[in-house]
Amino acid sequence: MLELLRQLFLRRPAVVAEYCATIVVMSAVTKLDALAIVALAVDHPVERQRTMRPYVPLAEGAWVEIEIPKFGEPPPLAIDVYSTISDDHARLQALTLVATLEQYTGWRVRPDFSV
Repeated sequence: MLELLRQLFLRRPAVVAEYCATIVVMSAVTKLDALAIVALAVDHPVERQRTMRPYVPLAEGAWVEIEIPKFGEPPPLAIDVYSTISDDHARLQALTLVATLEQYTGWRVRPDFSV
């Protein structure tokens, strides 16, 4: 009985794999502005606002996070597209986001991975 309780309560939660595909924006834009623009372009709100890791949800299992550029760091701005499904899913969502951002903004965007 005691062993069963140990297994139930001391079991570590399973780690969820996160696959990442980065796209690069060749414009000077702040993290907050970039999050707002991405949210408007994909028609989803920014989740976990005012936290260390705000994100914009995309398709099922995918989301966008934007790293804070280092002080005084010029463009480009890196936008990370994460997926819990697969690397291919992350890349597909990233390429879809590239097309969406180029259509709705004046940004020049490119994937930071081979296509």
